[in-house]
Amino acid sequence: MREIALVYLDRSGGLQKFVHDCKKYNDSKQSYAVYRFIISINPSDIAELDATLGNYILHNPIQAAQIFQSVCFIAIKTLSLIEQLQTEAQISILLKPTHLPPLPSYVLSLSAFPFNYTSQRFYMSEGIAIAMGTVTKYTQGARFLCTEETCPFSEGRFRYIRVHMPGATESATVRNDFVCSSCSSPLQEDMKFRVLGDKQIVEMIDAKVLNALKGYSSDKSHFRIQTFTVFLR
Repeated sequence: MREIALVYLDRSGGLQKFVHDCKKYNDSKQSYAVYRFIISINPSDIAELDATLGNYILHNPIQAAQIFQSVCFIAIKTLSLIEQLQTEAQISILLKPTHLPPLPSYVLSLSAFPFNYTSQRFYMSEGIAIAMGTVTKYTQGARFLCTEETCPFSEGRFRYIRVHMPGATESATVRNDFVCSSCSSPLQEDMKFRVLGDKQIVEMIDAKVLNALKGYSSDKSHFRIQTFTVFLR
């Protein structure tokens, strides 16, 4: 699947954009623990190249991102695109589909029962934004070092990298209770390598609420409308 992913990036122009993004990182004087790349993908085009990879992206996007992560790491090392990069764990890939199949199973509807949305795959959802919070910062990636000076992981290496994953809380990325796997000493964040991003919280409500507000009659004796929260990162 790595070979198919590389072929798709080459044909879709994604590889050229990736090289351009790498150049911006390489020319920057800032130090990064994590290098973040957004890759636009067309699920239909990928499915035509390889159905297995196409289905994998649609239904296991987090694991599929690891395939592109490996491909991008090999490309960076082969072409010497980012001199500062040391490990594959420093690469964060966000797959951004251009569209999803127009099928009911890909539509997230919180007004329909049962709520069988346990998988972490892509869904489409439509609603009305009724409230928006201010844009704040969150940690996309961080580097930790061992506090034991005699430990080989106390300086100079990118052994302990924390990268924010979709659906994770802030504490999953940055905490003070991480320990070294080599000597069991506490880990401490190297603040100069922290990578920040923007996030915004939006309160939404299902579009079907418009029918209720217009006074349309319903066969149900009563119904309930509830908002849901969306995190934009």
